[in-house]
Amino acid sequence: MKSLLKNAREAKGFKTRELAQLADIDQALISKFESGTRKPTKEQISKLAQLLEIDYETLMIAWLKEKILYEIGNDEFALKALKLAEHEIIYNKTVTNFKLSTSLEKILKEIDSLKEKLDSYRKYDSYKIKQALELEYTFESNRIEGNTMTLRETDMVINEGLTISGKSMREHLETINHQEAIGFIKDLISKSTSLNERDLLSIHNLILRGIIPEDAGRYRKVPVMIQESARTPPQPLMVQQEMEKYFIWYEINKNKLHPVILAAEMHERLIAIHPFIDGNGRTSRLIMNLILMQKGYPIANIKGDYENRIQYYKSLETAHIKNDKEDFFLFIAQIQKESLERYIKILTE
Repeated sequence: MKSLLKNAREAKGFKTRELAQLADIDQALISKFESGTRKPTKEQISKLAQLLEIDYETLMIAWLKEKILYEIGNDEFALKALKLAEHEIIYNKTVTNFKLSTSLEKILKEIDSLKEKLDSYRKYDSYKIKQALELEYTFESNRIEGNTMTLRETDMVINEGLTISGKSMREHLETINHQEAIGFIKDLISKSTSLNERDLLSIHNLILRGIIPEDAGRYRKVPVMIQESARTPPQPLMVQQEMEKYFIWYEINKNKLHPVILAAEMHERLIAIHPFIDGNGRTSRLIMNLILMQKGYPIANIKGDYENRIQYYKSLETAHIKNDKEDFFLFIAQIQKESLERYIKILTE
């Protein structure tokens, strides 16, 4: 930092006395900053960056680096301490501060009431009901991605082991794979395990098994170009680093948010990272439903018809480009509410 300050001052043609007057800092302190015997305060850093036309971020990073080195020096545990500090900083930055809107609060209260009602009817639940709803989920989730199997054809492939004339091998595999992925997440639920990277990769491996085997269960190697807002250019996103943050975020927030909001967040965040070459949509919806089902909710089945698909994609686009997740949360909450209402109706008829 001392070199940054001295070089910038000389480049501007200031004497230490002149800079001291402009910055309202004692001349002796300016000399000590440049010799490294004293460190400026954060406020002084801001003044010096402006007067010397030094990039504020560059100067702050240099200042923080020297503060850290001054505190920890060459202590034998310094590197381990830095690693822990790095994780804690990430934790603090990833804690969600999302505030529920009046509309979201209203629909979540309705969902809570329906969930309580559903729990009172659990004794009427049956394997056949769940099987039928899971079949519909496979059909709709694949339809969103362009699979042309009908619900009846999906049933024939899964439950009768038939091959449908005119349908591609990929469409057959997508149908079988998705149903097996549902079975996998149900197994995870029975074991009461917390969501982790190994399980997410296993889900994706099932989704792409036999379709793109070399990419099944593996993150993409090429960075994803992410546009954070309409006003900023796309930036490269390193998948492995973002996925580490993804699971850190989950661990911090998994018991702090309403289950529907938590599930929607994990869905949207995974889509935003786009960690896989293919299968991101199906995998993110399975992760969402894994979280919901762990909390005792029925599958949130997003329909694959044109109207629902467009609303789904538009709400995701708004979340990613405008950093406004309200529409997406409301969309998922409405899907879950409808799923609860339908489940209760089936059980009570």
